[in-house]
Amino acid sequence: MSRAQQQFKPIPQTPPALPGNPATPEKVELGKQLYFDPRLSASHAISCNSCHNLGLGGADAEPTSLGHRWQHGGRNAPTVFNAVFNTAQFWDGRAKDLEQQAGGPMVNPVEMASPTEHVAEQLKGIPGYGVAFAKAFPGEADPISLANVDKAIAVFEATLITPNAPFDRFLKGDAGALSPPQKEGLALFMDKGCAACHNGINVGGGMYAPFGVVERPGAEFLPPDDKGRFMVTKTPSDEYVFKVPTLRNIALTAPYFHTGASWDLRQAVAVMGSSQLGIRLQDPEVTRITAFLDSLTGDMPKVTYPDLPPSVATTPRPQP
Repeated sequence: MSRAQQQFKPIPQTPPALPGNPATPEKVELGKQLYFDPRLSASHAISCNSCHNLGLGGADAEPTSLGHRWQHGGRNAPTVFNAVFNTAQFWDGRAKDLEQQAGGPMVNPVEMASPTEHVAEQLKGIPGYGVAFAKAFPGEADPISLANVDKAIAVFEATLITPNAPFDRFLKGDAGALSPPQKEGLALFMDKGCAACHNGINVGGGMYAPFGVVERPGAEFLPPDDKGRFMVTKTPSDEYVFKVPTLRNIALTAPYFHTGASWDLRQAVAVMGSSQLGIRLQDPEVTRITAFLDSLTGDMPKVTYPDLPPSVATTPRPQP
């Protein structure tokens, strides 16, 4: 237990504060409304929850998400649960925090496809949002802005944490919180080297790593045209480097990898063993490591679906 406590930390019971973006009940409630409101998309059909479904482990159970005009995104949608603990957002880390992340999909032409200037225009055309933004951002002359949309969604997303997993209880000193196979899987997870990248509070999410450190996986897992973080930094050493994903609630968020190419957690464990560690994990080892990963499922946040302010005759219409 002490060895695990040195490499991992339990998820806290209360959400962390966001630097420069203090949470208030009014701002969190507004962020929740915006998270579920499909009118932030050009078609009025896609919300944040479409791709980060709170009933599906904060992901969407798709290899790649369906966006505007039936376009598919290029990578698997990461879970929003516990994303606040990641070092950066998106697979390539192009957003430094939840606030930057929140604004990306709304204006991305493949995802929600709202022109940047239209987000505020759309919300100003829904009278009920005027009161909500004024309460969430008091003292501002013009509180309805894309920047404030990002801030509100970010503080809501920061509340989406999943404490009290069996592994959390184990880290807090409850030796009986893990079953014998899960304890064996944890030992393998540390002994084989998985914890070199998947560590900390999120059991991942804290660093970048090449996919295929020892052995390149097949093209279905690592397509040659997606060079990962290189597309952000243009640094040659960042080719095929990705943010190490969190393993929190991993049993709930199939399919796996940035391609969404694996629907089987056991297969994903085996692929990681060969590609990242250069070892062929035996079936009993895969079984035990997978059992340990099951212990990372925490208490899901209880979110009541919000009542959204209605559109009126002058509200901007959806775009085809």
